[in-house]
Amino acid sequence: MSLPQISPSATKLLLEKGALLIDIRDGDEHAREHIPQSRSVPLAKLNESNIGSGNAPIIFHCKTGNRTGVNAAMLAQAAGTGAFILEGGIEAWKKAGLAVSRDRKQPIEMLRQVQIVAGAMALLGAVLGYAVHPGFYALSGAVGAGLMFAGITGTCAMAHVLKRMPWNRIAAA
Repeated sequence: MSLPQISPSATKLLLEKGALLIDIRDGDEHAREHIPQSRSVPLAKLNESNIGSGNAPIIFHCKTGNRTGVNAAMLAQAAGTGAFILEGGIEAWKKAGLAVSRDRKQPIEMLRQVQIVAGAMALLGAVLGYAVHPGFYALSGAVGAGLMFAGITGTCAMAHVLKRMPWNRIAAA
């Protein structure tokens, strides 16, 4: 089952008429930047929420529209009737010149933190392997193996460590 996609301008009109906008991105993504009228209901917690209990149309959005498209059947089931997907997500909303709320004091999204740290560690291993000792290449290999493991299992040890960093604990509190 798929849900109809609507443009940012059509979404804005529906919001003015009382529609409900649901942001299915993770909480850290929503905290850093979100559409002002949106309600954060991360995809992982969708079944725990009570979003389909009213008569107002429901519009789901993510960053680019990919997550909402892939999970359209689950979103439709959670919403009941009268549900839509914001075409292009919050990125299309911003491109249309519509307002977003930003809080730069919030840490960047966990996925981006993992990408930055993993990339830095892989680069460091390659540079040190070339400049200091070939044994440092193992660092790059370990990072690659960790990323493969994270992709296969859906768990990321680096993300668990980063969540405990001071900048992420302060934001969660």
